[in-house]
Amino acid sequence: MLIIAGIFSAAFGFKGFLLTNKFIDGGATGISLLLSATTGTQVSIWIIIINIPFIILGYKIIGRRFAIKTILAISGLALCLALVNFPDVTKDNLLVAVFGGGFLGAGIGLTIRGGAVIDGTEVLAIYLSRKFGTTIGDIIIAINVLIFSAAAYLLSVEIALFSMITYFSASKTLDFVVEGS
Repeated sequence: MLIIAGIFSAAFGFKGFLLTNKFIDGGATGISLLLSATTGTQVSIWIIIINIPFIILGYKIIGRRFAIKTILAISGLALCLALVNFPDVTKDNLLVAVFGGGFLGAGIGLTIRGGAVIDGTEVLAIYLSRKFGTTIGDIIIAINVLIFSAAAYLLSVEIALFSMITYFSASKTLDFVVEGS
């Protein structure tokens, strides 16, 4: 049930807020949103493609059960994005960033509590932190600096800045959902 609630919350964050304003988030979802905005290809396709290597890595370092749940969660999110219509909630950039990020972060957090992920970069961060002795947070920040720099170049500096607010909102909501603080 947590994974299903997470899928719908993340999909609402995407379709109700972020997609129509071309805002992105960090991680694999951010890469998917950026590719969708620049190519015109549906984000649901990119979410599956971008997360495939992370699912394989998750299978190797976390296990089979995690990988199966993650495949189902990512496929469910892609289907929800492709088939479920959500209303555009607002065009106000600050509200889009804060609430779109909030719903996305809640969705990611609920999915994690259900034993899966819908954004595979956390798996990569775990792997790299073990391999290089750095923190997971440092790895995620490095990945996101690259993503937001690409957004500034390919979309606009303003969209990249609002997308950073989206990421901050998503990460704080994620922390609250997963850890209660």
